[in-house]
Amino acid sequence: MKALVYNGPRDVNVLEVPDAKIERSTDVLVKITTTNICGSDLHMYEGRTDVEKGKILGHENMGVVIEVGQAVDRIKVGDRVCLPFNIGCGFCKNCERGLTGFCLTVNPGTAGGAYGFAGMGPYSGGQAEYLRVPYGDFNCLRLPPDAEEKENDYVMLSDIFPTGYHATELAGVKAGDTVAIYGAGPVGLMAAYSARLKGASKIMVVDTHKDRLALAEKIGAIAIDNGEGTAVEQILEHTKGKGADRGCECVGYQCCDHHNHEVPNLTMNSLVSSVGATGTIGVVGVFLAKDPGAKDALAKQGQIAFDFGKFWMKGQKMATGQANVKAYNRNLRDLIAADIAKPSFIISHELPLSKAKDAYKNFDAREAGWTKVVLKP
Repeated sequence: MKALVYNGPRDVNVLEVPDAKIERSTDVLVKITTTNICGSDLHMYEGRTDVEKGKILGHENMGVVIEVGQAVDRIKVGDRVCLPFNIGCGFCKNCERGLTGFCLTVNPGTAGGAYGFAGMGPYSGGQAEYLRVPYGDFNCLRLPPDAEEKENDYVMLSDIFPTGYHATELAGVKAGDTVAIYGAGPVGLMAAYSARLKGASKIMVVDTHKDRLALAEKIGAIAIDNGEGTAVEQILEHTKGKGADRGCECVGYQCCDHHNHEVPNLTMNSLVSSVGATGTIGVVGVFLAKDPGAKDALAKQGQIAFDFGKFWMKGQKMATGQANVKAYNRNLRDLIAADIAKPSFIISHELPLSKAKDAYKNFDAREAGWTKVVLKP
C-alpha cells in the first residue's frame, strides 16, 4: 500500500509499504477514504519529537471497513466509520470512566495511545491506503447513510471537532458566557464553533494570521489580531475591563509572539490576563513533557514560566489534556447528520495522498490560505 512515511525533520514521502492487516481477533481493517493533516503532525514533521524514522503518520482518519477479526461483533464489512485519534481498549479503569484518551492498556507504561504519533504506541497512522484499527468494536464510530455525501464533515470527528469541543468543556463554557480563544488554527476554530453551538454570547479568537481570523469572523466570532501584541488589551476592552468568563488555549508549546518569535509561555500567561476573576481556562494545545528542539531552557524540560501568582490571586481554575474523543463524537456526529453542524468550513485544500509531501511543506510554512488539508488516498 502507499503511505506517508516520516524520514526525518521536514522529510516525508509517500512510499510503497507492506499492507496493513488484521493482527488480532479484535482488529478491524479499514480502507481509508479521507485522512487529515493535523497541526500536531507538524511537531513531528519539524523534528520536535522523538518519533522514529519510518513511522506512518496520520491520526485523523475515516474510511470503509473491508475486514474484521473473528472476535469483532458490532462492526461489519461495508460500514463507513470514523476513527477517534485516541486508541482505547474499552475495559481499563480510564476507558470505563470515559477517559479514552488516557487508556491504560494500549500503550503499556503510558496513559494513552494514538495512530501514527510520537510516544503514543507502535500504531501506524492512517495517511495511507489502509489502517489497522485495534479493538475495532470499541474504536469505530459507525456513520449514518449520508456519510459519503458529508465525508469532509464526518472526518472532523476523528480529532479536531471533538478536541475543540473538549476545550470548551474543560473551560466550562455555558450559554451566555464570554469566551477568549487563543489560536485560530483548526482546533481554535472548532473551539469557537463549539462555543457558538453552546450559546456563548461573545467569542473572541486571537491570532496573527488574517486568513484564519477571517474564518473566525465567518462563524460569528470577534477576530482579535495580535499583530501588534495587544490581544489582552483588546479582550479587556471587549469585556469592559472584566475579562472573559472562559478561556481556551488552542496553540501549545510552539506559540509565537507578534514578531514570530517562539515564546512557550505566551498564550498561557495571556489567558490568565484575559480571563476574569474566578474564570476557567481549558488547555488543549499540545505541551510536551520534553522539547529538546526548544531554544528556551525551561521548555526543553517541558516547563514554562507561568504567572501562577496572578492565576492564584484571580481565583481561576484550569483543566488540561487531550480530548477523549469518544466522549463527544456520537453527539457531534448527530449534529452533523441533522445539518446543525458543518465543521468542513475550515477545509482549505482537498488533495490526493500523492500530494502529501507538498501539503506538509505548505501547511508547516503557514502559507496564506492553508488552514486545513484533507487527503484522499
